[in-house]
Amino acid sequence: MFEGLPRAVGLLGGGVIGGGWAARFLLNGVDVRLHGRSPATIERVQKMLANARRVYRRLTQVPLPAEGSLTVVNSVADAVRGVELVQESVPDRLELKQQLLAAASRAAAPGTLICSSTSGLRPSLLQVGMDHPERLLVAHPFNPVYLLPLVELCAGQRTAPETVARAAEIYRSVGMHPLVVRKEVDGFIANRLQEAVWREALWLVHDDVATVQEIDDAVRYSIGLRRAIMGPIQTFRIAIPETGARRSMELFGPALKLPRTKLTEVPEFTDAFLDKLGEQSDAQAENLTVSELEQKRDDCLVAVLQGLRAQGYGAGETLARWEQRLRDLASPAHQGLRPAADDATDTV
Repeated sequence: MFEGLPRAVGLLGGGVIGGGWAARFLLNGVDVRLHGRSPATIERVQKMLANARRVYRRLTQVPLPAEGSLTVVNSVADAVRGVELVQESVPDRLELKQQLLAAASRAAAPGTLICSSTSGLRPSLLQVGMDHPERLLVAHPFNPVYLLPLVELCAGQRTAPETVARAAEIYRSVGMHPLVVRKEVDGFIANRLQEAVWREALWLVHDDVATVQEIDDAVRYSIGLRRAIMGPIQTFRIAIPETGARRSMELFGPALKLPRTKLTEVPEFTDAFLDKLGEQSDAQAENLTVSELEQKRDDCLVAVLQGLRAQGYGAGETLARWEQRLRDLASPAHQGLRPAADDATDTV
């Protein structure tokens, strides 16, 4: 088997995030055992897989490996049997996740990694009630999981260091960029940054400073493009030519004391405010359906990622590294090494 690439993974939950995980693993040649609670799970995952196939054909010219098999199972125990990694992606309700992860830990082999896609819950809370809690960590992705490379890895108090290292190797093997969070914190890193901007955007609409369209335009025509290349700190680092990093921060720092943002305050979601947000968002969509907006988003992300790949920078460097792995996997030295899939109870 190709270095780092698991033979099979078990997915708990087939929503937007779980379906995205399914697509990323399947298109990297990994067998997937999926347990979803909703009758619409299979249809949703198949639709997401079709979206991923379409954009992967444009994302890379390197041949993909043979797709893994998708097996829909009826229990948590069946989902975690015979897999190297379990990825939990159910809604962010602590008790629900604790129960599911505890059940998975009892049924999975002791050496199986168990990761949660939670967007904000601390892993130490998720470890409560688990067998072998040392093999659990948070692996928080971003939608669409099959395109965006970042996955935040956060260990709990009882997580073994080797668990994080093994998880990072697996996620790299399917074209992702693992970012290890140094200490447990609610929301991890990227979501805390994202939500800070989201709060301010809500206040700007609430206070009639700007419309939904104007706020989104302000981001996508300026800092949004720049963020694909460099983060907020590096941006300020180079804002003043021929100035060192410390001096740049010293010059810009005082501005942060000015009353330019609402910081962590959030406007009350009254009916009137919700109506305003809804009406302006509908107008911004210009009658495009959610599916059409998703495809437009994916097409634009492919274009940005390919542009960054041409420069060998940021997420483009991650894409280039994944493509090299695909080339190696498609080489004669690796052909014929993929083991047969387990017997399937319901293979789609």
